[in-house]
Amino acid sequence: MSLSDPVLLAVGLLVAAALAWAAVAAARRRARALASAGIAAARQGQGSGRARARLGGVWFTIAGVAVLAIAVAGPAASVPVSRASGTVILAMDVSGSMAATDVAPSRLAAAKRAALSFIGAQPDSVDIGVIAFQQGGLEAALPTPDHAAVSAAVRRLRAGGGTSLGDAILASLSAITRRTVAIGRDGSAPDIGYWPSATIVLLSDGQDQAGADPGTDAAASVAEKAGVHIDTVGVGTTAGTTVDVDGYHLFTALDAATLKSISQATGGAYQPASDASELDGIASSIDLRLTVTNQPLPLAGAFIALALALLAAGAVLTVTRSGRVV
Repeated sequence: MSLSDPVLLAVGLLVAAALAWAAVAAARRRARALASAGIAAARQGQGSGRARARLGGVWFTIAGVAVLAIAVAGPAASVPVSRASGTVILAMDVSGSMAATDVAPSRLAAAKRAALSFIGAQPDSVDIGVIAFQQGGLEAALPTPDHAAVSAAVRRLRAGGGTSLGDAILASLSAITRRTVAIGRDGSAPDIGYWPSATIVLLSDGQDQAGADPGTDAAASVAEKAGVHIDTVGVGTTAGTTVDVDGYHLFTALDAATLKSISQATGGAYQPASDASELDGIASSIDLRLTVTNQPLPLAGAFIALALALLAAGAVLTVTRSGRVV
């Protein structure tokens, strides 16, 4: 149990101790007075029951004051609470191929709509961040419980450039851990700890200009060791289409194999989405894990109720035995 204001507890207990000392002193003075007055022992015995009842009322009152002192100090207990919480990083592919229109109105527009639907479906206990990745550059919005700000960041995304899936995964892990995560020059993978309540949702057509980049496999391996699931969402069609990128007409098609490889390596799931209507259901399919956190449970109300019961009992005993409140 913790206290928000221990000083108030100390003051209250001092008051209760002073009252207890006064009650004991008063009882002793009464006993001496009776003895000096020469009251017979028999008569004194007849009144002993009343005296004990009266003293009982006093002690109930003092106990009530002591418990009330605990209540005003703001007691709280730490209790485990299970809830859906954690961190989600939306890794959004904004490469030039995402401007393709084989998914209407475009791959990127459909991916943004799916991302916004996903954000709207998450509870406030889930922090959401956004990574927009293209070759040669990454834009990041760090995880936050402010889902409105995250939605605004998604709406601002525009297509252009190339794609590096490995860099996108590493940037997402950096956003989760709040420190730079990178593969060593010798290919060694860093140890970033264990983050089982974190999920990366990768929305992409799977087109990686690096080709069969070993960096993608290494980045997925880092996520897997850290307990971070990567759920991939394939945006586009296997039939593909052409798109204008920097004045060139390029053919682009959904590379489901690459996306499936990433999700399977981390224990995540692959969601095919050949049209916008399929993307709408992505939000309910992502498996966020429950975590147990310790939350403070205020106990002041319970202590106040106990204090009132003790004070009431003390008053009843005092009134019934002596005819006085104090």
